[in-house]
Amino acid sequence: MKNIIIASTSTIHGSGYLDYILEELNTFFKEAETILFIPYARPGGISHDEYTNIVKTAFTKINKTVKGIHEFENPVEAIANAEAIFTGGGNTFVLTDMLHRNHLIEAIQNVVKNGTPYLGTSAGSNICGLTIRTTNDMPIVYPPSFNALALVPFNINPHYLDPDTNSKHMGETRETRIKEFHGFNPQPVVGLREGSWLRVSGDSIVLKGHLTARIFEKGKSPCEVEPETELNTLK
Repeated sequence: MKNIIIASTSTIHGSGYLDYILEELNTFFKEAETILFIPYARPGGISHDEYTNIVKTAFTKINKTVKGIHEFENPVEAIANAEAIFTGGGNTFVLTDMLHRNHLIEAIQNVVKNGTPYLGTSAGSNICGLTIRTTNDMPIVYPPSFNALALVPFNINPHYLDPDTNSKHMGETRETRIKEFHGFNPQPVVGLREGSWLRVSGDSIVLKGHLTARIFEKGKSPCEVEPETELNTLK
């Protein structure tokens, strides 16, 4: 049975890394002593070791040990043996490229579908969708495929931002870009605002946090859904 948290971000304004969701994670990871961290997205170009150390420090607050997947000789084997998995944010294209090249897409799909807890934030949430075509990131590398883990039957847009009515910037809004996506692609998109997450338990997909999410479906007007809304019918 799938057991997943898909979070918009790792850090909200005025809070430390994962602090806003640590209480939830303490319950979510209650059966795991060690969490396998995937640092491939490398925010700001930091090393895998530097990124993993940030995550290790955060998880000491709930008495969890963290090991980076790059510390293992065989990453596929590391996934197969993981008690729990966390994929952090950064650049979604870099992350996806590394997952494909290390043959980890199917490996992660298999263990998560069999119940291994999976946490994603930002880029690590982007890859939970059907494709990464609704990421906000620059394509600084060219992955072999834009196909992602398909752990939910739609695409994710983390860090979703509403138009700023006070801004003089006349460029595209996030909503405009998602509408452009639907000019070529049929997949629904869930716009997750900062501090929101999706809790996946088996076939159930529920919006959590204190904010609404914005739902985009091809050929329909965008709509808002309230926290605790079930999204498993969105396809």
